[in-house]
Amino acid sequence: MKKFISGLILGAGASQRLGPPKQLLPFRGTTMLGWVVDQAERATGLDEIVVVLGRAADQVRARVDFGAARVVENPAFTEGCASSYLAGLAALNPDSEAIMIILGDQPGIAPEIIDRLATEWSRGEAPIALCSYQGRKGHPMIFARSMFDQLERLHGDKAAWKLVDANAELVQEVHFNLPFPDDINTPADAERLTATGNSN
Repeated sequence: MKKFISGLILGAGASQRLGPPKQLLPFRGTTMLGWVVDQAERATGLDEIVVVLGRAADQVRARVDFGAARVVENPAFTEGCASSYLAGLAALNPDSEAIMIILGDQPGIAPEIIDRLATEWSRGEAPIALCSYQGRKGHPMIFARSMFDQLERLHGDKAAWKLVDANAELVQEVHFNLPFPDDINTPADAERLTATGNSN
């Protein structure tokens, strides 16, 4: 029986190293965050999508097509990604059996990656699953409902990794023979993203 998996897209970043809101960087005819949301909506492995906004939320709402995704705001976004987990978990469907965390600044996360991670996690019994790209661990990652309490107690940035590191025996790795999806954090990253988006 298929498990109910909620997608949580983290789009609340403060863009401290970049300057302008990175969520709105142009990419493939839309914005970076709009592209990430679209990829998640194209996946069949997610039963709902919740997007967490923070900095420039009004501006982002005005320019991003969120489709059927539910949008919530994290007023404490400057306190790190853990605060976005809190905002997102509070908005989940009560039937949710797991949450898949997707980074809003990784446009390379394709629907096929999301679907395979969801399928592999559903087949196994590990409460945590994450992607491994040619041996390098990364997002998306899934946490079963049994881990929600621990997610809610996290603080700061890189918070999910703290949970992964503390529960190594509970983690399932799903291996992909793909390059690691780039994070967009700096002006140089943004230039590369725009060039890539305009060349496809």
